[in-house]
Amino acid sequence: LPPVPQPRRMWAGGRLTFDRALTVGDEITRVSRIADVSVKDGRSGRLVFVCVRHEIADARGVALTEEHDIVYRDNPPATPAGVAAAVPQAAPAGDEYSRAIAPDPVLLFRYSALTFNGHRIHYDRSYVTGVEGYPGLIVHGPLIATLLVDLLRRQLPGASLRRFQFKAVRPIFDIHRFVVCGAPQPDGHAVRLWIRDHQGALAMDATALVA
Repeated sequence: LPPVPQPRRMWAGGRLTFDRALTVGDEITRVSRIADVSVKDGRSGRLVFVCVRHEIADARGVALTEEHDIVYRDNPPATPAGVAAAVPQAAPAGDEYSRAIAPDPVLLFRYSALTFNGHRIHYDRSYVTGVEGYPGLIVHGPLIATLLVDLLRRQLPGASLRRFQFKAVRPIFDIHRFVVCGAPQPDGHAVRLWIRDHQGALAMDATALVA
């Protein structure tokens, strides 16, 4: 990854396209490249967005394409007295299916181990609260996205996932429950999926295309 000076790294979103299924026993190759780097200035300071593209191929060619967006940011400045924090976006209403999730340190540690993720914000409480200033352990963006796809699998077990895209809107911490939600769209192929946090705010927004 590029030598970005901003110290805080978070997963901002991603897009996956499934051209065909891989089979157990296949020999596969993954090629990864940096697709884009952009710099923006936001309320909390400078943001650097890095898009990484992965292509997973077997003997017949590319079977799965993934792009993931990583955002790097400065440590948050002190909020001046009298300045109100940004108002969170309310989660959508009208979910047709949902499931409550109670994150805990064991779940986060196991997902970190599964994905070879050594970032301390997911398992070191003294670091994440004392150094990075968060109220609790941060639930991985990909874990939240995985739980959204799991909700889809539970509700539509016969469906074939063709494309999945998600965007992180608000961080989720292990100190509160959250709800994974979904609702099929009128076209019959798209399903909107989202995360509602303990305050009723939208934490992640996603769309799945199924066949």
